[in-house]
Amino acid sequence: MATSTDLRANVALFAAGFGTFSLMYCVQPVMPIFSEEFGISPAASSLSLSLTTGSLAITILITGFMSESWNRKILISGCLLMASGLTLLTSLSSSWMNLLVARSLIGIALGGVPAAAMAYAVEEARAEGSGFAMGLYIGGTALGGMAGRVITGVVAGYYSWRAAVATMAVVGLMTSIGFWLLLPASRHFTPRQSLGFRTRLSTLSMNCRGVGLPWLYLMSFLLMGNFVTIYNYVSYRLVAPPYSLHESAIGAIFLLYLLGMIVSPVFGRLADRLGRSPMLAIAVLLMLAGVLLTTLLPLWAVIGGLALLTLGFFAGHSVASGWVGHIAPAAKAQAASLYLLAYYLGASLIGSYGGRYWAQDGWNGVVTFVSILLLVALAVAVRLALLRIPASGQRVRVNGSQA
Repeated sequence: MATSTDLRANVALFAAGFGTFSLMYCVQPVMPIFSEEFGISPAASSLSLSLTTGSLAITILITGFMSESWNRKILISGCLLMASGLTLLTSLSSSWMNLLVARSLIGIALGGVPAAAMAYAVEEARAEGSGFAMGLYIGGTALGGMAGRVITGVVAGYYSWRAAVATMAVVGLMTSIGFWLLLPASRHFTPRQSLGFRTRLSTLSMNCRGVGLPWLYLMSFLLMGNFVTIYNYVSYRLVAPPYSLHESAIGAIFLLYLLGMIVSPVFGRLADRLGRSPMLAIAVLLMLAGVLLTTLLPLWAVIGGLALLTLGFFAGHSVASGWVGHIAPAAKAQAASLYLLAYYLGASLIGSYGGRYWAQDGWNGVVTFVSILLLVALAVAVRLALLRIPASGQRVRVNGSQA
């Protein structure tokens, strides 16, 4: 039975996921506005997100390497606070280059949040509830991603993109304060200042070679890359005829993220009971079905396809990220950082590269590109099912100390 401490931790982790994703993805619905105001192409406009996720990916690798020596609560709340301030600066940017610099710095600032939050969820939750705890964190990212996009889209539609982004800076500030007040101190983790570079390198090597881990990192790359690609360019499709939707209406479409908030803890619980491999394969198939449905012309089909895509993505991410925490043979924050490195590199690289297919063949080109990559993801899910992966990682000794 969950205690009050467990409840506070879950709410705090939910808030961390919410804050991270709301600040990161708030620019996505206003990319067409960027194209118009700054005179840039859709692919160039996508850099406002891709540079954030790319710099975040690099920073995650560094912070994951060092985070076993850092207080998780201070690290996460400080990063959220800095990212909120930089988001305010973004809203004041006078040129496209200044905006991209600010967005890149936001990615760096947020780099300390995801790996530390995922590690905290796995370390502090009871074994039978770790999938649910991770699902709640992923649910927070779903709600944050939705809120960032919806609020920005609506405010930008009635005022300006600058007012919309400034509004998200205030939301981020409130999130960082709430996280600091709610998160209990770690009970099963103590920062270890004595870990040397060689020890950290040894744990990094183990987390790169652990049974199943490289495949989960690849799955992360593919899930996030495909998801971001679809949402990056669907806005351009929906503002054009025959839909000609207003920015506020496009922002409202991101309410579909509520489905992710619901399905993440459910799939996390199902993965605990029924096994992670089947749940992961089902999630990929849901994404593929959703992508194919968006090729139909009626607006209901496009929105229905986005709904299936969203369900599948958050289900898959919940299962895969929780699985990494279970089977990591060494420092779990470091393993989480490798997973998230692949995750955000997928958003940055695949998300931007998809712009080429949009420029060449429109929406059908984007769908073809994403569908091929989802078939690769399905093959990865099958491969994971065939591996003999241990139920959970064991604490091992590295150079005489436990990791």
